[in-house]
Amino acid sequence: MGKETTKQRINRLLNSDKEDMSEETKRAALADFTHVAEEYFEREGEIGFEVHRSKNHMDVNITFRAVRVKNFMTLK
Repeated sequence: MGKETTKQRINRLLNSDKEDMSEETKRAALADFTHVAEEYFEREGEIGFEVHRSKNHMDVNITFRAVRVKNFMTLK
């Protein structure tokens, strides 16, 4: 029984370490993703940003509509 209690405690600690993002962190991440998207694309509308937590990982989705790709030109 002592081992099970230790296992449960370790599980709880590991899960609390994977806490969902705070609103402040979400806002900062969205601002960064928006900046990167605007470097490469001409966007139309807002960027969608979702984080879905499952038991062992998180699925992160960033979506937006782009009008065109901003291609970089190199001088030769």
